[in-house]
Amino acid sequence: MKHASVLAPSILAGNHANLASSAKTVEDLGLKWIHLDIMDGHFVPNLTFGPQTVAALRQGSSLFFDTHLMLDQPHRYIEAFAKAGSNLISIHIEPEYDHAATLARIRELGCQNGLVLNPGTPAEAIEPYLGFVDLVLVMTVQPGFGGQPFRRDMLPKIARIDCWRQERNLSFRLEVDGGIDLATGPECRAAGTDTFVAGTSFFGSADKAAVARTVAGW
Repeated sequence: MKHASVLAPSILAGNHANLASSAKTVEDLGLKWIHLDIMDGHFVPNLTFGPQTVAALRQGSSLFFDTHLMLDQPHRYIEAFAKAGSNLISIHIEPEYDHAATLARIRELGCQNGLVLNPGTPAEAIEPYLGFVDLVLVMTVQPGFGGQPFRRDMLPKIARIDCWRQERNLSFRLEVDGGIDLATGPECRAAGTDTFVAGTSFFGSADKAAVARTVAGW
């Protein structure tokens, strides 16, 4: 199944003194998604924000909240982020917890679900779950901090997951996050990506509409 391309600007690269204004910038451009990076300082070496911030953003926004939990124990927090207004909640495969039960619980809470792989994690790690997810996110940098260079060695992983999707007639979205810009976005799209997270390249650009057009291939 082919999805229309989506650009999900990462609010991590927005104005932290006024995240609502960053979200409004996204909405005013006619974009539909925004990416929310939730970091716990354990699974990744950085801290961002929690469900209260998501709930505050939701009050003034109709954007699709693509919430990425970079947490050691994501299963403990999915309910809070669902109640805060997330539309999709993605969890990492790397920590040890019941992945299948957590993915099922996310859907029970009324959200779409996603599964995420770090650069060092092989595609095979998520293969058993492909029939139970709405989105697969391939990290194209090691998560934790914005502004890192794109890892082109992730392109074969993206292509492999896209191949499985086509062979099995599955409908999950295939997302990339990390170093996505005017050059790397089209490379990922050629490998099968349909959903693009752009942080620094989007919020740091004077022509954000051009970033959206080029990265997502509108």
